[in-house]
Amino acid sequence: MGKAIKDQLGRVIEREDAPQPAVILVRPQLGENIGAACRGMLNFGLTELRLVAPRDGWPNPAADAMAAGAVELIENAKLFETVEEAVADLSYVLAATARRRELEIPVVGTTVVGREMRAKVEQGVGILFGPEKAGLTNADVVMADAILTYPVNPAFQSLNLAQAVNVFAFIWAQSEGSEVPDYFEGVRSDVAPREDLARLFDHLEDELEDAGFFFPAAKKHLMQQNIRAPLTRAQMSEQEVRTFRGIVKALAKGRGKARGK
Repeated sequence: MGKAIKDQLGRVIEREDAPQPAVILVRPQLGENIGAACRGMLNFGLTELRLVAPRDGWPNPAADAMAAGAVELIENAKLFETVEEAVADLSYVLAATARRRELEIPVVGTTVVGREMRAKVEQGVGILFGPEKAGLTNADVVMADAILTYPVNPAFQSLNLAQAVNVFAFIWAQSEGSEVPDYFEGVRSDVAPREDLARLFDHLEDELEDAGFFFPAAKKHLMQQNIRAPLTRAQMSEQEVRTFRGIVKALAKGRGKARGK
């Protein structure tokens, strides 16, 4: 069960109480990137932010504007002096990096990492992101159980800090298994019954017959099938069927001043 919180603009945000990964920014340089990372995190339900020795100190006013209302994360961010302190209470830690390392450490990809972290989340999990200029050092990476790498273009590995965090936040949210958010349920109307669809076919084909469309006559049956098949696959709603019939009527008889011309 989640609980509702309000951002600085008064918007209500649903926050999950379930355990989640800690996002750990190691020696971040720009407050703007921290704020943008917060924005991406909260979009996908992540609220546990840890900062290790931010270059410009903390709090940093430059983070607020880029957070776009995700100030709860900024206000509740935990500050640490070292990576060791930041991961001390965690049992499973990933290091996000695109660079090969001369280290004997497993590497995991984006297709499995979400499920792996969810399986361990009750024990405390987190992910390290390095500073903008040079990324994580080997000394940082050795504190992780595995490296997480994204399938980026090997000729242009240039995600900035906030973008990298946003990608991970999406991966985490997607791994829950729900393809479409609940609030989109019920948006699509029920599919029209076949009776309504049959009436549409009759209406359309009658008008096409009057217009001389079915020529030569020997091919009429095949032409009817070619008309009906895509309209059936369209899975039109009752309203869409009514609209389509209105279109047929307007084309055949005209509307308003055009009627009878």
